[in-house]
Amino acid sequence: MSGYSGRGVHGQTVDVLGARIVAGGFGEGVVFDLAALGRDLDVSMTALREALKVLAAKGLVEARQKRGTYVRAREHWNLLDADVIRWRAEAGDAPAVLRDLAEVRAVLEPSTASIAAGRRDAADLAELEAALVAMRDAVGPAAAVDADLRWHRALLRATHNPMLASMDVFIEPALRLRDSLVHTGTDDDPVPAHRVVVDAVRAGDATAAAAAMSALLDKASHDVAEVIGAGDEEDTPA
Repeated sequence: MSGYSGRGVHGQTVDVLGARIVAGGFGEGVVFDLAALGRDLDVSMTALREALKVLAAKGLVEARQKRGTYVRAREHWNLLDADVIRWRAEAGDAPAVLRDLAEVRAVLEPSTASIAAGRRDAADLAELEAALVAMRDAVGPAAAVDADLRWHRALLRATHNPMLASMDVFIEPALRLRDSLVHTGTDDDPVPAHRVVVDAVRAGDATAAAAAMSALLDKASHDVAEVIGAGDEEDTPA
């Protein structure tokens, strides 16, 4: 799920092409003239073909015999991919990404907290506490984001449901976008709201854990609305 930006010529080619596709520079159905595209990007055919394979894995392009390599419709894109999310944000779509994330989290995370309250063990609680310490001690947005993600992963694992535990793969890229904006734009301490969830999970109180997580999500939505502007607040769900 990690991005390709900055990984040499191959990574730069993936980044440039992916960003152009997501921004609409190459519209749906456009068939690439590989020779011309290689000249435009000043890359070898080998590097270009490897980059297109990466973009195909992300659902942005497809190669077919007799048709060539073409841009796929947006409905086929992997919208949970870290690069696709970043490209959408760079193209001005960050408010929509954040709105979608808020809705996914509202469906998933209160139930996750409720289940974790009934199944957590000592190791789970220790990791949740360690993540809170990392949140408290984080210096700079990057460290704050890493600590937040550590906490959410710990909560998912505390359900002892392998499918739920794997959901971090889906929420991580968008959560990084949200947290990078929020932690850059606010000085608010995130620990107290997360502490309430941990205390409820520790107590084995499923109802309180779900309510605390819902409150945390309400606060997250409010923080996002403040950062992206009051004009988008009506579209940002609690």
